[in-house]
Amino acid sequence: MITRKTIDEVNRIRMAGKIVGHTLGCLQQAICPGISTIELDALAERLIRDAGAEPSFKGYDGYSNSICTSVNDQLAHGIPGSYVLQDGDIISIDIGAKYEDFHADSAWTFPVGKPSDAARKLLETTEESLNLGIAEAKPGSRLSTISHAIQRCAESKGFSVVRELTGHGVGRELHEDPDIPNYGRPGRGPVLEPGMVLAIEPLINEGSRKIWMVEDDDWTLMTQDGKNCAHFEHTIVITENGNEILTKQ
Repeated sequence: MITRKTIDEVNRIRMAGKIVGHTLGCLQQAICPGISTIELDALAERLIRDAGAEPSFKGYDGYSNSICTSVNDQLAHGIPGSYVLQDGDIISIDIGAKYEDFHADSAWTFPVGKPSDAARKLLETTEESLNLGIAEAKPGSRLSTISHAIQRCAESKGFSVVRELTGHGVGRELHEDPDIPNYGRPGRGPVLEPGMVLAIEPLINEGSRKIWMVEDDDWTLMTQDGKNCAHFEHTIVITENGNEILTKQ
């Protein structure tokens, strides 16, 4: 069941979103060749807690850290550790914050140093697909119209759309109804209404859409063909006239 949030609830999610956006902006400034993913995790946790919130991911289903750090062919749920970022890498950071019992969720893929032209095109396309999906999130629109806009953008540029992971509702729980696939025909699914809070998050691969899970940690998802992938996400609220992005950096 999709819950419509009250004004007070949206205000709490908005505050959580500001904390998420600020933290992502600080992480972007810290990203450079030579920094380890565990250092980024420690910085994120400190910033979230100093702002009066809690990391949404830490302890979620047993997850050990405050953010997910997925590098190059790692699609999502990468666990921070000793890996040191190299010039030319790309890193996806997925982050959530819980403020007064309500969550906001966002992800962004950043270049490290000077990425290849192919990597830059992947990042630009995935961000564009997110923006086009958000543009369809408005009262009276159907959910799958968001999905269709994301798929059309990604595939028109020669990329593939991951099927196994989706966007989702967000609020008192980190993951709520509805699931928001990044592919599908338009004009289907629930009608969007003011007060719905959604995390829209395209996950796009440079090559094949097929992925696999690293057995050693039971978290990290990677592309099967070893090619790069990107992950962008914003939490938004449907308003009377359109939507508001709650996790701006």
